Amino acid sequence: MLDYDSVNASPDAADPDSEPDEALAAKHIAELIAQIKESADHMAGDHPSRGDLKIIRRTLRELRYAFKVFSPYRRLRKVTMFGSARTPPERPAYQMAVEFGRAMAANRWLIITGAASGIMEAGHLGAGRENSMGLNILLPFEQSANKVIAGDAKLVHMKYFFTRKLMFVKETDAICLMPGGFGTLDEGLEVLTLLQTGKHDMLPIVMLDEPGGDYWGAWQDFVERQLLARGMISAEDLSLYKRTDSVAAAVAEIIGFYRVYHSMRYVREQLVIRMMKAPSESLLDALNANFADILLEGKIELGGALPDERDDPLLAELPRLIFRFNRRNFGRLRQLIDAVNAER
Repeated sequence: MLDYDSVNASPDAADPDSEPDEALAAKHIAELIAQIKESADHMAGDHPSRGDLKIIRRTLRELRYAFKVFSPYRRLRKVTMFGSARTPPERPAYQMAVEFGRAMAANRWLIITGAASGIMEAGHLGAGRENSMGLNILLPFEQSANKVIAGDAKLVHMKYFFTRKLMFVKETDAICLMPGGFGTLDEGLEVLTLLQTGKHDMLPIVMLDEPGGDYWGAWQDFVERQLLARGMISAEDLSLYKRTDSVAAAVAEIIGFYRVYHSMRYVREQLVIRMMKAPSESLLDALNANFADILLEGKIELGGALPDERDDPLLAELPRLIFRFNRRNFGRLRQLIDAVNAER
């Protein structure tokens, strides 16, 4: 399991009385680059092996290039699709992946996949080349880029699974899991772990099966019988994902997650949930009554941008829910977001 402590980490808190925003941002960037260089210089005294240095070099090169490719699309919503590379076009799951990609692109979302065949190709086929992004893994078999994304500037080839997995979750706003093998389960369980432990900001996870299929139903049975029944997870953790065999329901789940909720970040000791519109007074009262168990102290307050959020002025006008979250019950946090999105 990778430590994604900074997958969605907010920038360092800013002093509201310090330099102007642009100067402050430039200063922070210069400091971070200096720290990277310092770490590299320290390695000379650590007497690393040639193999260790090659891993670090390749990792830095892969991430630098991937960040460069994704940077122009940071303000666009994206969904990462996982599923088997071995699913043939005649399978219902393949056709559903095409339909899902097409529907999400129609809602102006980009589709990220592993860029190979099967479900990955189907998602790109539905979305079209202009709405597709790819993170291809270099393997000796079955992993050449599919015909939709091959040669596109939005395609990144990666040697390491861990750098690829970082990009899959860092750059996305939603996850769609379709039937797949070890890789699909690995990627899906990792994202669930990141949400459950607070190592990634909240996002929707949809497990999409074939109509009447039992793939995710069998997985759910295992989770309930072996994990939940033995106390290895909490009942609230089941709120971190949704299962369905309907493309329309999968799309509605993802789009609906951002109906009111926009994003979240921690500002010092407080969790700030940004919203597209402010909740009613009655909903705010209901949130305080129903979710008091996840507060360290105080209440859930309605407010505006905090001084320490000055580094993201494009979101300054959004209303906020501000409270001291216990950083433990993330399934309950997802339930709170669902309650915010449900208000008519």
